[in-house]
Amino acid sequence: MRTRIAPTPSGYLHVGNAFNFLVTAELVRTFGGTLVLRVDDLDQERVRPEYIEDVFRSLAWLGIQPDEGPSGPEQLRRDRSQLLRMERYAHLVDELRSNGHLYPCSCSRAERERQRTGAHRCRTQETGRVAAGTPWRLRVPEPCPVEWSEWGGATSQVELSTALPDPVIVQRGSGRPAYQVASLVDDLDMGIDHVVRGADLIPSTACQCYLARILERPAFQAIRFLHHPLATDATGRKLSKSAGDTSLRSMREAGSSPEPLKDEAKAYVAAFLTRVTG
Repeated sequence: MRTRIAPTPSGYLHVGNAFNFLVTAELVRTFGGTLVLRVDDLDQERVRPEYIEDVFRSLAWLGIQPDEGPSGPEQLRRDRSQLLRMERYAHLVDELRSNGHLYPCSCSRAERERQRTGAHRCRTQETGRVAAGTPWRLRVPEPCPVEWSEWGGATSQVELSTALPDPVIVQRGSGRPAYQVASLVDDLDMGIDHVVRGADLIPSTACQCYLARILERPAFQAIRFLHHPLATDATGRKLSKSAGDTSLRSMREAGSSPEPLKDEAKAYVAAFLTRVTG
């Protein structure tokens, strides 16, 4: 078993992030696997030094010691940042583009919504000279059922054209690859064979598995996934990164103990293993 935790330093981490990290770490401990830390810092418009620092402080507070990955902000910046891997991402984007899987589209969300029925005009028009900074989208066929293996042997299926229709693969303005590309390439290069993520990322799993299929990357298609429930606030809404009382930073500063979070993750893993082993 070789898995990873992949925090995004676009805000202070919260208890939902902690649950994911602790569940992953508990599974690694149970099965004697390897835990890799990857910091998804590609979105530089939202990344802040204090958020990067918070990643390492939060892991230390939770008692999680990855087997591989950057030891701190300086090593991340020096040789582990995703910004150093742009060439690897660009290679995959070029492969998609050259095989006709991408198309340029500068339409706003409102424009795309108005054109939702029938073939979107950007998908059908000739691709001539494309202005710098133009987004590129993945051409998702209809229908497009995507399957993957869940941890424990079950098979899940999602209709990608409904769950994530024509997602952006190259971002507007910056020209950087989107999360779907970077995550796929990183998991392949790191030899990841199990991925633990929240249920909100099921569409991303479907998208990445589809990319792996059309690009003939069988190693990614062999990954086993575990999609766990999301942590929510008192109103039932999904937690988002903030400096509020659900942030790990606020909990540390208040002198709170991480033990209740650890106990919750251990209980979830125990119940999950009982369910999949019968």
